Amino acid sequence: MSVIYNSTEAFLSPLPIDPASRSVGLGAVIEASSAFLWTLTAIVGASLLAWFRKPWTDENGHKIPKGPIGLPIFGSFYSLTRYPELTLDYWAKRFGDLYSIWLGNQLFVIVSDPNIAKDLMVTNGNVFSSRKECLSKAKPSLLVEHRRIAATWLSQRVVDSYSPVLDRESLSLVKALLIESKGGLAPVDPQPYAGRCSLNNMTTITFGFRADSIHHPLVGRALKPSREFMNCTGPMSNLIDFVPILQYLPTPLHRRAKKLHKGLVETYGGFIKETEQKMMEGKTVQDCLAKTMVEVRYKEELDDLDMAILASAFMIGGVETTAAIMQWFSALIPAYPEIQKKAQEELDRVIGRDRLPAIEDEKNLPYCHAIIKEVERVHNPFWLGTPHVASEDFVYQGKFIPKDTVVVLNTWTMHYDPARHSSPKKFDCQCCRSDEARPLDVWSWISNSLSATKQKARLTSFSRRVCPGMIVAEREIWLTISRMLWAFDMYEIPGEPIDLKEYDGLSGRSPVPFRIGLKPRHDNVAKLLEKVEI
Repeated sequence: MSVIYNSTEAFLSPLPIDPASRSVGLGAVIEASSAFLWTLTAIVGASLLAWFRKPWTDENGHKIPKGPIGLPIFGSFYSLTRYPELTLDYWAKRFGDLYSIWLGNQLFVIVSDPNIAKDLMVTNGNVFSSRKECLSKAKPSLLVEHRRIAATWLSQRVVDSYSPVLDRESLSLVKALLIESKGGLAPVDPQPYAGRCSLNNMTTITFGFRADSIHHPLVGRALKPSREFMNCTGPMSNLIDFVPILQYLPTPLHRRAKKLHKGLVETYGGFIKETEQKMMEGKTVQDCLAKTMVEVRYKEELDDLDMAILASAFMIGGVETTAAIMQWFSALIPAYPEIQKKAQEELDRVIGRDRLPAIEDEKNLPYCHAIIKEVERVHNPFWLGTPHVASEDFVYQGKFIPKDTVVVLNTWTMHYDPARHSSPKKFDCQCCRSDEARPLDVWSWISNSLSATKQKARLTSFSRRVCPGMIVAEREIWLTISRMLWAFDMYEIPGEPIDLKEYDGLSGRSPVPFRIGLKPRHDNVAKLLEKVEI
């Protein structure tokens, strides 16, 4: 029987069906149905088995922290949609500053207080410095194994040696914005210029080359896999990471992860191959990470995949965070002319108008520094930071955190806590001055307990394992933002309000598209940038 439709009704119409065809078709349906039922049964059975084996208490009766009751199999995954930080904030108000949730078979403990964060990640960093392996990410063991190579290229001494690169790219950014704005006559979308600035810094450090325009093919080629990685790998965005059996089924994310892996290897691995070919031909190759990896590949037992993934880590970690901070600054600051004026008065007093601010000027420009910290507080691109994993059973204030529990910091709750900030939704740089006893930027507050060499860890990472690229990020952001404040009066375009509530990206967040006005503050802006190459 088949169902045939006309414009007014549906009715049954018998069609002649060959018995053999009926047998084959019925067999195919039964076979497909059986496979589906077996898969569904396996998922349900494995999930229920894992559920009943969950470590609710330790041998001394300490229970895991309280939290929301999720659904069987899925846990609370359904509640963590586009804005997971807001859901986690709601649960923090209900269950306290340390609570638990289940995503699939994985237990998460959510930290919503900086004191608890410091106790777990710093004081007990030997327990909470591990990373969780995810289907769509490189294995943490691979990155840890070759961390020494990364640290070599991001050490204080080496960063000092290519500070001219950071200096050049920030100058190039300011000049490109000056040209695009036609000297203050045309509105500008600053986001692609911030992206190119961060990209050029990292491609120079990693591969030894740069792009001279936002329209250069390299920009799209290098940024595409980076952005896709960020959208694929949010701390709580993939159920497949928390229901292990799903990793063996042909899900859409499986295909997406494989495509992403192929793209990362082909793009960044391709750049390494180009570097290696030049070295084999005896051509001059600028010192960079790719050159170092080619030179030590046999000593360090690096294969092509190792090198591609390590280069990917540099590019993804080095581009997304810094670009997003610069973009949020550009979106926020036009609405606060009084803050701009105060920063520019400081710049005129300390720097003058005959030169641009430099790296060594940061210590003498506390208000400009406070603006950066306040941008990081109000619009941190990584509200959930990097997940850590408990390497052993741990009891904190009578609450049991089992081994292999994923610990996530909800910095949105910390940054918008009215107990710490009287007006948390207000962009207020005065309260974020470096000489304040309780700076608004929670990363700075926590990092006060770290050694001097780790004081800078406040964007996305803090624990005993501090991001080795933090020095680069801090310098890049400082040079770019301080020089934009020195060069331009930034203002909103009439009739084009900037949306600060919505954002692009699922993991590394940046503003939705916007345009601003950029008016050169004085004639020396064009004069001092005249010889700068884009």
